[in-house]
Amino acid sequence: MSTRPAGSPGGASCLSPMRVCTIDVGSNTVRLLVADVTGAETWRVADQHQTITRLGEGLARTGVLGEAPMARTLAAVSRYVERGARLGARDIRIVATSAVREASNGRAFAAAVEQATGRRVDVVSGEVEARLTLRGMRHGLGPLTGPVLTFDIGGGSTEYVLAEDDAIQSMVSLRLGVVPLAERFPFPGTADERLYRELYDEVRARLGRELPETIRTARVAHLVGTAGTVTTLAALDLGLARYDPERVQGHLLTRAAVTRLLARLGGLTLEERAVLPCLEPGRADLIIPGTAIVMATLDQAGIETLRVSEYGLREGVLVDAIEGRHGSRPGAAS
Repeated sequence: MSTRPAGSPGGASCLSPMRVCTIDVGSNTVRLLVADVTGAETWRVADQHQTITRLGEGLARTGVLGEAPMARTLAAVSRYVERGARLGARDIRIVATSAVREASNGRAFAAAVEQATGRRVDVVSGEVEARLTLRGMRHGLGPLTGPVLTFDIGGGSTEYVLAEDDAIQSMVSLRLGVVPLAERFPFPGTADERLYRELYDEVRARLGRELPETIRTARVAHLVGTAGTVTTLAALDLGLARYDPERVQGHLLTRAAVTRLLARLGGLTLEERAVLPCLEPGRADLIIPGTAIVMATLDQAGIETLRVSEYGLREGVLVDAIEGRHGSRPGAAS
């Protein structure tokens, strides 16, 4: 077990212990976190796990969630709800993101999950997703001086938040996710340089068009990234034989390191990527499109170093649950 900060430094511990379970239903991955809240500032991880279900598979093409992806995801969420309840979590929170909110049958799927699990599913907007993710990352990394641009690369969307101290200056959720990019730009063999350039150019152009001017023109002091692409790149850069969240948390990825990793990944076939340490087989076709988003973001921000956060949406939901006990839930899913 590890202890994680869950509030600003210096506050008094005023909460009786409680066990909370948060489940993040993403377009690619379902993530579980079970934690014991030990005070207004800290929690202790009791269990954490994730399963790639590819809920957003084919969504960009069809506009609907497919039967097989829904079945895989429902099974994973049901297992996690049972796991959380078995571990004694009294508060179980399920948050669904871009795939569910964008699909024409997304609400019906959320209702099916609720019926199967007996738990409410919060289908959050892109803005709420960005806000909660920022809160999770901030509580993990602690205060950073100057303007901070955070980004969360998901299966169906990427969220960007520009903030300084506790003040959010701008945020946006772009329909720019690794699942549809991988479907349009497949790399089953070694990466074709022209196809990768086409992929990168599209992502870079979209950032130039779709990011708010406040973010595009910001002089960023720190760039912080979270979610599977960024944490996988950090693990590969560290040369980990087994994924270690404690070492990944706060790791600094330089542009040179990302460039080197891209060359390494691009020189492998899909099957060879799938057996790399710390790269889940279900992410093998997503890692190159995800890395293109990382490179385009570094170029857009004009910065050389990216700080990696293991903390993200599920930790933000946990922070929200803790603050809810105090009667104030800014950024709560609604």
